[in-house]
Amino acid sequence: MTKPKAILVVYANWCPHCVPTTVEPLRKVGQKLGIPVRLLDIDTDDETEADGLVKRYGDWTPDYIIPQVFLEAENGKIKHVLTGHPGAIALTKKNVEDLLKDLSSD
Repeated sequence: MTKPKAILVVYANWCPHCVPTTVEPLRKVGQKLGIPVRLLDIDTDDETEADGLVKRYGDWTPDYIIPQVFLEAENGKIKHVLTGHPGAIALTKKNVEDLLKDLSSD
């Protein structure tokens, strides 16, 4: 996977699939790669932007699953790379670990 320009995370603070399961590891990999991690909290003023991102590039339903993670390329293209698992937190954690391996392999 080519190094992204930014990582975008659609999440909510109350969601254990999001915090700390997804947000904290992605913050660390962003720091390691020297790229920003933009956090879009669906329960704040970020909601409109988060909804738009998920509608356009992610797994959209009116009550969509979080977290959702996107990579922004240097050319501005957005790629959806993760949706949290609706079941056990361990399944979301495994998906995040796999994504981190992909991001760190470059």
